[in-house]
Amino acid sequence: MQDILQNIRKSLSGFYPDNEISGLVRLLIEHVTKSSMPALLSDKNTKITSEEVLKIDKIVERLQRFEPIQYILGETEFYGLRFTVNQDVLIPRPETEELVELILNENKGTQPHILDIGTGSGCIAISLQKHLPKASVKGWDISEKALAVATLNSKSNSVNVSFDQVDILSDYPTDQHFDITVSNPPYVLDSEKTDMHANVLDYEPHTALFVADNDPLLFYNRIADVAIQLLTNGGKLYFEINRAKGQETIKMLEDKNFSEIRLIKDISGNDRMVRAEYHRK
Repeated sequence: MQDILQNIRKSLSGFYPDNEISGLVRLLIEHVTKSSMPALLSDKNTKITSEEVLKIDKIVERLQRFEPIQYILGETEFYGLRFTVNQDVLIPRPETEELVELILNENKGTQPHILDIGTGSGCIAISLQKHLPKASVKGWDISEKALAVATLNSKSNSVNVSFDQVDILSDYPTDQHFDITVSNPPYVLDSEKTDMHANVLDYEPHTALFVADNDPLLFYNRIADVAIQLLTNGGKLYFEINRAKGQETIKMLEDKNFSEIRLIKDISGNDRMVRAEYHRK
């Protein structure tokens, strides 16, 4: 077993940082063997079959092409839940877990109607529904393929979230009202592509990631307008943001008469979330 682990680490050395390799090895081995790493290492009689070795080799080859481990395995964990992911949806990030945590902390014991705009894999909507079981949660996305993934994830996590195909830049339903609107829209500038790793650029959906440099708040502006129309009086709006656009986002919301606006840092100390309320006069 130790020989196999060492060979994997050696094969990935030079492709990934050492601290990242350890996590990749664990995910790979646990996926192939269907056993936990501690259990495998504690059992001296553990044997890896030739079929499992072949699977490991194929996964290592894909990792050497910088394909994200989450896409290779077809799943990832987010806020304690398992989510199917493929190249039709973004891989959920830890920062987005912090957004979910913020919403849950501010709305404990409530029964809100929640709208998640740009739902992707459904990770935000489904996590909120799971932890606010009396809430009513809806997710919108422009991508039919993403919505198929989100629907699958809703079923596998035993929650009832409804999903609709909506292009908010074009048109959207106005016959519904929500107490909470949340979104993690595209916020990486086109000019920032040069700073992105190959595992993101070559595999993740660009339409869910990037926005033009000349209109960085394109989606935020539109979603704020949607929120003004659809939020109940005193309803809340939550954003995940580009860490460099916090003050611009606040100014935009102030100009639209939102109140109780807060800019919140993530665990790494970066401006990452904005929350606001809309009170009709």
